[in-house]
Amino acid sequence: MTKLSVNINKLATLRNARGGNNPDIVKSALDCERFGAEGVTVHPRPDERHIRYDDVLALQPVLTTEFNIEGYPDQRFMDLVGRVRPAQATLVPDAPEAITSNAGWDTVKQFDFLTEIVKELKQQGIRTSIFIDPVQKMIENAARLGTDRVELYTEAYARGYTKGREKAITPYREAAVFAHQHDLEINAGHDLDLENLQYFHQQIPHLKEVSIGHALICDAIYLGLENTIQLYKQKLT
Repeated sequence: MTKLSVNINKLATLRNARGGNNPDIVKSALDCERFGAEGVTVHPRPDERHIRYDDVLALQPVLTTEFNIEGYPDQRFMDLVGRVRPAQATLVPDAPEAITSNAGWDTVKQFDFLTEIVKELKQQGIRTSIFIDPVQKMIENAARLGTDRVELYTEAYARGYTKGREKAITPYREAAVFAHQHDLEINAGHDLDLENLQYFHQQIPHLKEVSIGHALICDAIYLGLENTIQLYKQKLT
């Protein structure tokens, strides 16, 4: 079964635009769980423009599904993750000013750095996942540095889906097979939505988890959060 982890960053963006606590981030996360999500994802950035570090601390004691914290592993991020001890830490190579994740790690150039980060996280009992493009060399090095999972960065698939879904999915299918051969578990995320998710799920073997935020929250405006989560879960059956 492929798990659905709901990224709640956009709900925090809405709250921060007005101040106060509406929508309530903790309640929203618990609602996602109640409506069927198997996990909750947050991505705290240094400027705290959406999820705040205090949000992460508030969520930790109340969530009952898998808690996934993603971000660039600077010292503040590592301190937070070490304090919270989520089920999973997903490492992304975002610059501080990045609007959203836009590339996977270069696991060749960043091999030594990532090896130390992964080692530290695993010593704390935290499953590690590395955000990565569907490139075999990058996946091979990800396996060498000791991560548990890779998260396939799916923007290129989503962008190419309407032009030709078989062409768009091919590098991802090949990457998933290659990752599995190297004893890596597979996650995926970025621009997956109700239109392209089912085909991705059907074509990608050994897919453990998808993390979806922007599209899911946008759909929830029209369809309601509970209904939207159920619709996304149906695409993963």
